[in-house]
Amino acid sequence: MNSNVNLESAVGVLSFLGSGFVLLVLALILVHALWAKKFRRAKGLVLAGFGVAGLYFGLMLAFSLASGEKVLARGEEKYFCEIDCHLAYSVIGVRKAKTLGGATAGGEFYVVTLRTRFDEQTISPRRGNATLTPNPRALAVSDEQGRAYRMSEEGMRQLGAERRAGEPLETPLRPGESYTTEVVFDLPGDAKNPVLLLNESMLPTRFIIGHENSFLHGQTKFRLDPLA
Repeated sequence: MNSNVNLESAVGVLSFLGSGFVLLVLALILVHALWAKKFRRAKGLVLAGFGVAGLYFGLMLAFSLASGEKVLARGEEKYFCEIDCHLAYSVIGVRKAKTLGGATAGGEFYVVTLRTRFDEQTISPRRGNATLTPNPRALAVSDEQGRAYRMSEEGMRQLGAERRAGEPLETPLRPGESYTTEVVFDLPGDAKNPVLLLNESMLPTRFIIGHENSFLHGQTKFRLDPLA
């Protein structure tokens, strides 16, 4: 399975929350020790805090170094772990155009069709048929020269005006449901081998062990080969 994590999502989140709680408790005890002028105890607490933080970031680095970059072909799915279920994303279409309605690209518009699917085979037995609202997502395209491109606001406005953008990526789903979304990027004519990164945009994910947003972790991207 191509995933945005290489450690079970629940384990990574619990490790993050547990480590944060331990560090908070140590900090509170440290404040009390300093107030009571127990400097030897305070020194021990500082060392314990560094030990917990060092162990946590050491594990985060180890999982990052054990990961690898992946580039998925059209139709291949990338799974996002949502604790007790999984959302699968895939690129099912790419087309290039110089113009979209009244919008003209600086280079060329890449119109990418994404499919979001709630994999009903990944839910826990107790979850039921409740809806799931995807976490906030970030999208960016990069080329082989390392240049990065954000979505084209002008192109997206044009798709919206023509009602061709499909469902927003934050649209809730029930198990087994899916929908498509179109996004637009304006790439220069000399952009070669562009790839799309679709990932989570929440800041805490940068500090979760095994998450692709963490430091030095390999990321799973989508190849953007236009249709012939």
